[in-house]
Amino acid sequence: MPAIQITGLRKSYGGFDAVRDVDLTVEPGRVVGLLGPNGAGKTTTLHVLLGLAAPTAGQALVQGRRHGDLDDPARTVGALLDAGGLHPGRTGRDHLRILTLAAGLPAGRVDDVLEIVGMTPAADRRVRTYSLGMRQRLGLAAALLGDPGVLVLDEPANGLDPAGMRWLREMLRSFADGGGAVLLASHVLAEVTQVADDVVVLGQGRVITAGPLDELVRDASLEDVYLDLTATTAGVR
Repeated sequence: MPAIQITGLRKSYGGFDAVRDVDLTVEPGRVVGLLGPNGAGKTTTLHVLLGLAAPTAGQALVQGRRHGDLDDPARTVGALLDAGGLHPGRTGRDHLRILTLAAGLPAGRVDDVLEIVGMTPAADRRVRTYSLGMRQRLGLAAALLGDPGVLVLDEPANGLDPAGMRWLREMLRSFADGGGAVLLASHVLAEVTQVADDVVVLGQGRVITAGPLDELVRDASLEDVYLDLTATTAGVR
């Protein structure tokens, strides 16, 4: 069974199709890059997958079920959508403790994930003192709390320095090599090509091209397609 299966997905807002006819599969052990410029429909696709928006047509499943039907969502799928939505007065540790309590997870997972993302030294500082990169790491820690088999990440490298980006690539590769599945949305071509096994390119809500990364690179099509797409959608939000 695919870890993620999106089929014929369409999401409309007031007659405008934010995404339409999107098909996407993420198998265990794979990192799939969802690549597209701003306004391409990446975040909308992730919102439907995570049950934050209802599809107009089609379906988006995690482990064969809609997110709202999962018995234990925190232990099934971890997500990072917006590292900015953090209470500035809480410490990083307290933020994770609250999430752990709400999800019924073991309290010991807080220290585990802080160590995984390299945030243990800053765990007892207020979030207001964190850089964007530190907030991203805290968001990743939250995604990992339930030790899920699936990760859904929207622009996780935002704010990370070169060392942080290298760490992120290594962490995602290790997660996938251990049997996990990753759906990684980004507008940065280089970010995706350095970690993804497969790539799905979205443009104006539609799939432009998709396939294994090595095939797209070998055919010398991915960079040309993406540069053309970026040029034609410049200024579109």
